[in-house]
Amino acid sequence: MKRFLTYFLTAFAGALLALGLFRAFEPSKSSIVHPVSIPVQQTSYTAGMPLAAPDFVDAANQSVHAVVHIMAEWEQKNSYYDDFFSLFDGYRSMPQRRAPISGTGSGVIISPDGYIVTNNHVVQDASKIEVTLNDKRTFPGKVIGTDPSTDLALIKIESTDLPSLAFGNSDDVKVGEWVLAVGNPFNLTSTVTAGIVSAKARNINILNNSDGTSIESFIQTDAAVNRGNSGGALVNTRGELIGINAAIASGTGYYAGYSFAIPANIARKVANDLMQFGEVQRAYIGIQIREVDASLADEKGLDQPRGVYVAGILENSSASKAGLKVGDVIVGIHGNSINSYSELQESVAQYSPGDETTIQVLRGNEPVELKVTLTNESGTTALVKREESESLNDLGVSLRPVDQEIAQKLGINQGAEIYELRKGKLSGIGIRKGFIITRIDRKPVRNADDIRKLLKPSQGGVLIEGVYPNGVRAYYGLGF
Repeated sequence: MKRFLTYFLTAFAGALLALGLFRAFEPSKSSIVHPVSIPVQQTSYTAGMPLAAPDFVDAANQSVHAVVHIMAEWEQKNSYYDDFFSLFDGYRSMPQRRAPISGTGSGVIISPDGYIVTNNHVVQDASKIEVTLNDKRTFPGKVIGTDPSTDLALIKIESTDLPSLAFGNSDDVKVGEWVLAVGNPFNLTSTVTAGIVSAKARNINILNNSDGTSIESFIQTDAAVNRGNSGGALVNTRGELIGINAAIASGTGYYAGYSFAIPANIARKVANDLMQFGEVQRAYIGIQIREVDASLADEKGLDQPRGVYVAGILENSSASKAGLKVGDVIVGIHGNSINSYSELQESVAQYSPGDETTIQVLRGNEPVELKVTLTNESGTTALVKREESESLNDLGVSLRPVDQEIAQKLGINQGAEIYELRKGKLSGIGIRKGFIITRIDRKPVRNADDIRKLLKPSQGGVLIEGVYPNGVRAYYGLGF
């Protein structure tokens, strides 16, 4: 019994010692380090979980009803063979009915009473136009006017209460913004594709067959566009019209990743002018420019390569009257940044002759703001009538007043320079690009208006006098 009691006391004492040692070395609560909570989520998708994605449903629904399918036909002309032999007496060609050539495109209804904007290349010179609405109704279309310089045209159908798209402000479009392209590719009506704005103010040199005043400042997107989309709508997620689809970049003729649209601000201006006047009232500054790159900035001592450099100013132009000088660098128009020739074209194309705006320039790297009243090609603020524009088109020329410095060098007091020459009456008599017309039938010529007036009443023929930039004087007879 004594031995058992001894074992028990020894075991009890050992237990108390172990408990005391544990308590002595137990870590305090304040020394415990808790793991930091990191806000992480699993990447698996659970039904009902909202995803951050753009919603195109409303924009698409607004757009498809206002975008139309356009079918245009062109009559085939007689062959050269038939035309040649018809000159001989006794030749009787068998009457042949040639099937018309047809093509398709798209258009955008911009007013409930049937005005439709499309591309010029969709309807130009067409003998017949048929417009099909999204609800499958068809109407004959009439061309109100065309503008090859921007590849835009305005046509009209006779109807009322039509769905239409409102113009948005294409100046506000941002690179990276979501957009929809709506049209009729491959005759698949009411097709909607989505993408983002990839770039702005793109010049892709596609309008080289225009009248010498081509305006290329496209919105570039990666929304899929194919043949038949031409003239269709580019809209933002609010359903506003921000561009007219016009071209694709492709080596095959099919969509390869990039498409191009004419900015809505240009389309609105052209459409309104064609609707009111039948001719686009185009404004001019009257300057010769160079884009500023690193080399030019270094050559001219500019702080940085931005803006467009004024290399020349035409006499009596809006630029000269506003006080613009050779060596100025245009960096803005009405507060809109200008960093390329395309951006300058796009900004000026939104104005009409007689409009006032402001031009922001750097003069010796110092900012200067100038107020300018824009003029037409002839240096006036008068409206250009359709018949006047067509008369110059028949001549196949684009004209501008001769630069004062060139006039002094050549020893002339006035003249209208041919800065663009196409197939027409003047090229047909041997006149070449750069020729400066100084007199017609011995009457002085200062601008395009003088040429229109002097040629209009002419009967039989006229004598055109002038000089080339190298000093060679020339005389041409033009018959009517």
